[in-house]
Amino acid sequence: MDSLIHDLQHITIRRISVSEMDNNVYLLTAKATGAQLLIDAADNLPAIQGMLSDAAADTPATPRLELIATTHQHWDHVRALESLVETTGAPTVAGTDDAGALPVPVSRTLEHGDRCAVDGFEVTAIHLRGHTPGSIAFVYQDPTGPAHIFSGDSLFPGGVGNTQKDASRFNQLISDVSERLFDAYPDSTYVHPGHGKPTTLGAERPHLEGWRARGW
Repeated sequence: MDSLIHDLQHITIRRISVSEMDNNVYLLTAKATGAQLLIDAADNLPAIQGMLSDAAADTPATPRLELIATTHQHWDHVRALESLVETTGAPTVAGTDDAGALPVPVSRTLEHGDRCAVDGFEVTAIHLRGHTPGSIAFVYQDPTGPAHIFSGDSLFPGGVGNTQKDASRFNQLISDVSERLFDAYPDSTYVHPGHGKPTTLGAERPHLEGWRARGW
């Protein structure tokens, strides 16, 4: 199955699902330069390497992995991180409050609003507190179309991420998702979650108050 899911003006977006947890691994490639950003080296290094190889078709330049971004510290999102760093030498980024729990030293820690650039494009870090203390969503703003949010386990079709029935954590997460995603981006914005199928903010927006009322 072809991993290419979006062929945009300046970048391509590829996705594979790995492991028994149906973890999504995303790869963004700059068409002009070949620079690549990978989001969540969740598991299955050979499959990730296969996606990196497939992305050579997306650029006339020589593709190179310039940055590995991690949305949050949970084990199922980082199982291939150490081996990918060892084989590529690529630097890593993660949220400040989760970085210490990752299996590799983090090259740069991220706060809300920080930007991560590779040669040809950038993404913005959106801190969404609650699923984990340092969960980060990464947003690519397509200059000619809708934005793309890589939401980790903070936002899915049908609800926000698991907060283990902790009311304070849920209230923090639903507030951050409401204010930092739904209030900041239009309905056309794509949401690429850490597991499962994509959605849009427009598809989920009518349900926000229902999520808040049910408490999960």
